[in-house]
Amino acid sequence: MRKKKAIVEAALESEYERQPLGIMNTEQALELADADGLVFSHPDKEAGATDHFVDQEQLRRLVQ
Repeated sequence: MRKKKAIVEAALESEYERQPLGIMNTEQALELADADGLVFSHPDKEAGATDHFVDQEQLRRLVQ
């Protein structure tokens, strides 16, 4: 079972690179305004050390 307050890394992703923005819990990540290219590390992986990223809608489904 996933923790609703798992720690994730937020990043902006373009076709060329992924720019890290910061570390937050999933509750904070889901409160952010939806933006093009905004992605989050998978909540089951280690934030800041994984290359597995999901968009905000996928994150919402993962932590429900």
